[in-house]
Amino acid sequence: MPFIIAFPFLPSHDKKTHCNSEALAGLQSTTHSIPLTMFNLYGKIALITGAQPTLGRVYAIALASQGAKVVLTNTTEELCKDAVAEIVAMGGDAHCFGMDVSRKAQIDTTIEKVGQQFGRLDILINCAGVFKPKPALEITEREWDETISVNLKGQFLCAQRAAKEMAKNTWGRIINISWIAPAGEGIGFGGPAHATASKGGMIGMNETLADEWAPLGINVNAIALGVIEIPRVEGVRISEEAKKAILEHIPLHRMGKPEEVSGAIIFLASQEASYVTGATIYVDGGWHSF
Repeated sequence: MPFIIAFPFLPSHDKKTHCNSEALAGLQSTTHSIPLTMFNLYGKIALITGAQPTLGRVYAIALASQGAKVVLTNTTEELCKDAVAEIVAMGGDAHCFGMDVSRKAQIDTTIEKVGQQFGRLDILINCAGVFKPKPALEITEREWDETISVNLKGQFLCAQRAAKEMAKNTWGRIINISWIAPAGEGIGFGGPAHATASKGGMIGMNETLADEWAPLGINVNAIALGVIEIPRVEGVRISEEAKKAILEHIPLHRMGKPEEVSGAIIFLASQEASYVTGATIYVDGGWHSF
């Protein structure tokens, strides 16, 4: 619909109304409908790790809805096929590859394929991760190493290889998915020290990469999630008392939905976020400010 831009500080020829009537009339006479182009991702190539079956899938659908060509990855290609079919059925452009983010060789091979097949890589959503709630005294060395390998090392290796591809076009967006615990707001699932350590390290890494890669035209940001309703979280057994305590700590008094994270993803992936880098955006219903 048409819009009118108001200029409250235009020089006034009317002391009573403090409005330059001639200028305002000119604006109104030339006002016309302008297509919505903000957050347009047409022509962009986006790679989403951990893209099925939970949050990564929702992010892929959101990016595709804005015109991006999306490449979904998970440990096996089979895990991504349903999401790809869903996006294609909606009229989007989607593809999938098998990629274990804890293995550098697979990361390098996959991102090289993306560059060769699509000619470029513009957006990386670092979504792959593991979360296994367990008291700190019971975490094994193997569990610690697996969590750090996927959540921290894997995110770095994906970002590193993606940045090399993005640097060829001096434009890129890297979005690292974290959660609120590293900021000091644990979510009450009981002692996930290994997960918290991995995500806390990622926040620090996020800021360093943003600083180093800014001259390459690459913006690096993070999204810190609160309690989001996904199968992985819903499968964790917590008492009604614990759930009540969690909800009482959220000003919006409810869990978030995966789709409510998509807005932040789209913004950070777009040209409109050109002056945003090194930031962590909290999507947590107000938890961290409670």
